[in-house]
Amino acid sequence: MSKKVVANFKVEYWQILDANGNVIVGARHAMPLPMPRLSPDQIKELYELMLLTRTFDEKAFHLQRQGRIGTYLPVRGQEASQVGTAYALDKNDWVLPSGRDIGVCITRKLPLHMILQYRGGDERGVRVPEGLNIFPFTIPSSTHIPHCTGVAWASKLQRQKAVTMGYFGDGATSRGDFHEGLNFAGVYKVPVVFVCENNGYAISLPRAKQTAAETIAQRAFAYGFEGIQVDGNDVFAVYSAAKYAVEKARKGKGPTLIECVTYRMADHSTADDASRYRSQKEVAKWAKRDPIDRLGKYMRKNKLLSDKSKKALMEKIKEKVDKAVEEYEKIAPPQPEDLFKYTYAQMPEKLQEQMKELLGE
Repeated sequence: MSKKVVANFKVEYWQILDANGNVIVGARHAMPLPMPRLSPDQIKELYELMLLTRTFDEKAFHLQRQGRIGTYLPVRGQEASQVGTAYALDKNDWVLPSGRDIGVCITRKLPLHMILQYRGGDERGVRVPEGLNIFPFTIPSSTHIPHCTGVAWASKLQRQKAVTMGYFGDGATSRGDFHEGLNFAGVYKVPVVFVCENNGYAISLPRAKQTAAETIAQRAFAYGFEGIQVDGNDVFAVYSAAKYAVEKARKGKGPTLIECVTYRMADHSTADDASRYRSQKEVAKWAKRDPIDRLGKYMRKNKLLSDKSKKALMEKIKEKVDKAVEEYEKIAPPQPEDLFKYTYAQMPEKLQEQMKELLGE
């Protein structure tokens, strides 16, 4: 006897603002979403965090070109996906960022000079201050996804209410770590939110050549939990999806995969030339969907932003970024013994012996 098993699922696409900063309502959208419960001050804070991320990003790019930091992964275009998701978390929640997630760490209050310190080749830059539940940046694609599940499982075993949020690009979803991490998370219903920043390319490989699936979000259903696709350049939709997923996880209802459909406006890294694999026409098309411009248009229409207030905000942000650069460049270079200091809470005897040998003691 043969039996056909059909698994039914539906991937919802979340969007609240169109490219012109208008709230989508009624017949203009198949599933009109309500505006998230954000005060005017919170909306202004989201805008400031996104502007700070972009300003820092531009500064870091120039520092790399001047030889003042090492290879850098630009963020431009992905600010809403990063800031909007991180903004939905509580202080005690955990984040595991990928190498591009500067906006996540800025939203979670990681000092700017430490980001530059790390990008300058000094690993002490990821020695996160006490009380900030941020794991170090992960440069290899996808290797930290099982760690996301592990951290969330630890929270569950300890009966904590903390939620873990892990970030990765669309390229990471083609690797084994992604499938292992999501499968384990689904089986044990751990409180984790997986955020895929689908920026269209795994370095130079377009998303269409990575998977025949219509969405990345639908992969979650194979592992027994929900997947959502969201307009990753609409910070309100991103925040709403993240808030929903975080609250669900905190109530013990398991993981969620959020696919933020966004675009990397710059090169993959300062060692890349994106013009070799994508057209200027494509970039120009996505520039019209700029996440910061979109929120700015909404704010102007609702009298939350003016030319005067934006100028003052930009001056404040520029001063903050310039100060971070000064702090970074005043940091004394690492010493040879620093090679041994930050792997264990208490240095094992063997490492102590090696350190003494290196120092000639």
